[in-house]
Amino acid sequence: MEKKSRIQELAERVNMTYDEFIGEMRKRGCSEPTASKIWRGEYEDFEDFKDNDVNLSNLRKAAAVLKVGTGILLPK
Repeated sequence: MEKKSRIQELAERVNMTYDEFIGEMRKRGCSEPTASKIWRGEYEDFEDFKDNDVNLSNLRKAAAVLKVGTGILLPK
């Protein structure tokens, strides 16, 4: 079984499906391919987030969709 991303774990807690997450991210101006990468947790391998980084901006959108703080999405 494949390990779930942090996003998938949080979405599961609020009963949000992949399609719902992608739809909400698209409403916030995120492309579907980027939203899919976030869903899969590909951002979790990044080392250095900068305040104006587009990846961090997309994580802020994901945090808003999941109604959590951005920090909870960042890898430990």
